[in-house]
Amino acid sequence: MNVKELAQALGAQLLTSGGAQREVTGVYACDLLSRVMSGCEQGNAWITVQTHLNVLAVAELDEAACIIVPEGITVEAGTAEKAEEQGMAILSSEMTTYELCWKIHQLLS
Repeated sequence: MNVKELAQALGAQLLTSGGAQREVTGVYACDLLSRVMSGCEQGNAWITVQTHLNVLAVAELDEAACIIVPEGITVEAGTAEKAEEQGMAILSSEMTTYELCWKIHQLLS
């Protein structure tokens, strides 16, 4: 399943157009960036409430498929613009982190 298909299946809004064809192979949920750097794997959809520019560097380092921001949290404009430039997909969802993890697990199983 690619990022665009995942967004559709979740009813999530794709905030950036870059990276929509990346393959999603798993899910990782964490807000502590140092922990994400050591735990998020290549191809994971990373769920975080963080919306500042540093999330892009961490997502790129881990080769995450996309970043998903839960609970309708607004993504900072500068972060979305930079993600677009870098080809990183950011999704926005009204679901909680728990709901997103559960649904993505079901979709990928």
